[in-house]
Amino acid sequence: MDLQTLTYITIGLSFVLYIGIAIWSRATNTGDFYVAGKHVNPIANGMATAADWMSAASFISMAGLIAFTGYDNSSFLMGWTGGYVLLALLLAPFLREFGKFTVPDFVGDRYYSQVARMVAVLCAIMVSFTYVAGQMQGVGIVFSRFLEVPLTQGVLIGTGIVFFYAVLGGMKGITYTQVAQYCVLIIAYTIPAVFISVQLTGNPIPGLGLFSTHVDSGVPLLTKLNQVITDLGFNEYTADVDNKLNMVLFTLSLMIGTAGLPHVIIRFFTVPKVADARWSAGWALVFIALLYLTAPAVASMARLNLMETIQIGEVGSAQGNLAYDERPQWFKNWETTGLLKYEDKNADGRIQYYNDKSEAFASKAESFGWKGNEMVKVDRDIMVLANPEIARLPNWVIALVAAGGLAAAPSTAAGLLLAISSVISHDVIKGLID
Repeated sequence: MDLQTLTYITIGLSFVLYIGIAIWSRATNTGDFYVAGKHVNPIANGMATAADWMSAASFISMAGLIAFTGYDNSSFLMGWTGGYVLLALLLAPFLREFGKFTVPDFVGDRYYSQVARMVAVLCAIMVSFTYVAGQMQGVGIVFSRFLEVPLTQGVLIGTGIVFFYAVLGGMKGITYTQVAQYCVLIIAYTIPAVFISVQLTGNPIPGLGLFSTHVDSGVPLLTKLNQVITDLGFNEYTADVDNKLNMVLFTLSLMIGTAGLPHVIIRFFTVPKVADARWSAGWALVFIALLYLTAPAVASMARLNLMETIQIGEVGSAQGNLAYDERPQWFKNWETTGLLKYEDKNADGRIQYYNDKSEAFASKAESFGWKGNEMVKVDRDIMVLANPEIARLPNWVIALVAAGGLAAAPSTAAGLLLAISSVISHDVIKGLID
């Protein structure tokens, strides 16, 4: 079966599943809509929280950031996961014990102030709208590539689907839909990683494959990656950061930001007991770790595959880089989205992909007749989605990745939309106006 048909079927079945669960678990009263009746199992709530948090940023963008920057961007892994430690210890049990529907509700009662409530409302709305924009962008990227529709149209389709099951199901419907979305996204993330890890290292566990020997060269995978990119003027992938204090402070800010996200915090109002809120945070950390421990391997292997595919052979040889007319199908597919762009600067019909800002490599590039990096755009958000195509994995794996991307973004978007609707209806209209 061709990729396009298989992608339509896989994505279609996944959305039928989500909508079916939303209808089956739809809210029937106020408690169901706001806090899922406060009877969600901690394990299910942990899984839903993981799906709520692991948005398009985690599924699509994070590995891309690490792939192009290396060790420096490991702050995202440490900061985002560390935020759940703060949640489990300092926030989750106390918010659940207070027994309110929303965070502004808690803030208003805790500080005996309507002003404090409204400040919390404004913060929740601003954060949620900013964050939901990124999720819809992620939906648009996946649709534009795999369903061959314009980016704007993809965003509108995704928004309509999310709006349907968020309005219908409320927190109860969203919770069980997110459990299904977590299962889809974690399978879609790990299966391609296993395939590629076996291809490159022979090790089926991506996290271990990252530190294993590269099959073709016989050197450690990270050593091979460093060789490939430094030969083209890029910094070492494993290079240490210059400013460790800045890295520590950045990690801390990510932890605090994670602990304060409104759509994550409201998840801890849905469990029966205070102890369950703490267990929910612990389970969420476990489920998140399954993806986050795989992400560094996905990032490094994706970068190696990309560089070796485009910049083939010995640097500087007459046939040392890919002829544009012979570019593979994945390259053509992503060119149509505008997220991958090529410009033939020296009119030789071949692709030069190197760091043209490197002073050390400048004279070498000049001797080869290269007049600048011709890959004028390689959007980092494409790395996870394009990696299975670059590695020439089976079509069903590529279709599964598309379904995973379209599970990650809507799951977070649904939580954000519910957080917005809850604070407006419960705290503004009911709490302040009427």
